[in-house]
Amino acid sequence: MNGLAPSLAEIEALKGLTGMATCDIVVCPPFTLIEKAAERAKGSAIIIGAQDCHAQVSGAYTGDVAAEMLADAGARFVILGHSERRVYHHETDPVVAAKVAAAHKAGLIAIVCVGETRSERDDGRAVDVVGGQLRGSIPEGATSSNIAIAYEPVWAIGTGLVPSLEQIEEMHSSIRQMLIERLGGDGSNVRILYGGSVKSSNAAEIFAVANVDGALVGGASLKAEDFGGIISAAI
Repeated sequence: MNGLAPSLAEIEALKGLTGMATCDIVVCPPFTLIEKAAERAKGSAIIIGAQDCHAQVSGAYTGDVAAEMLADAGARFVILGHSERRVYHHETDPVVAAKVAAAHKAGLIAIVCVGETRSERDDGRAVDVVGGQLRGSIPEGATSSNIAIAYEPVWAIGTGLVPSLEQIEEMHSSIRQMLIERLGGDGSNVRILYGGSVKSSNAAEIFAVANVDGALVGGASLKAEDFGGIISAAI
């Protein structure tokens, strides 16, 4: 819940970064800015996404936004199952799976978020918790072309805390194996992103970890200078 119309200037600033065509750069502004952001991003390597959608195509769901509405506004991606949605809006795995299915029906690529709390990690249950979320949040019909997985340890989001590179590798490797078990060989092609206090100073070492295919960036994405440093580490 950040950004007003003047914030779109950050997209203009990003467009000047060289080498962007070598990776996918997705900016997910609030609903109010999606259409304007899509216009600003035209002719560049920047793709526009959204931060959530409803599971239904239409209906009496005041205040919600359907996946088809997002696509109509110019979005191509949508973030679903983010930990803040799971915590503050009590979204369960089946709810997330229904939203992912709706996104696919609208032609959107779903970035499906999974991650454990600090207590779950301290109890040694991190892999089991993430595995359960992954299995419960991916609907039938998912492929490497319509989903990406974002591992975001809840305890690392906005706290400045980052798991060790070994912990990231362990979890991403586990997620990769789960995807292969679920999707067969295509599971090897699904992009797995890391999210949680990613910044320009640690992005390169995180990207070098096995099975880390990118990042889901929070606070560091609000300013082009900060986000640009992370993009540069990826390209």
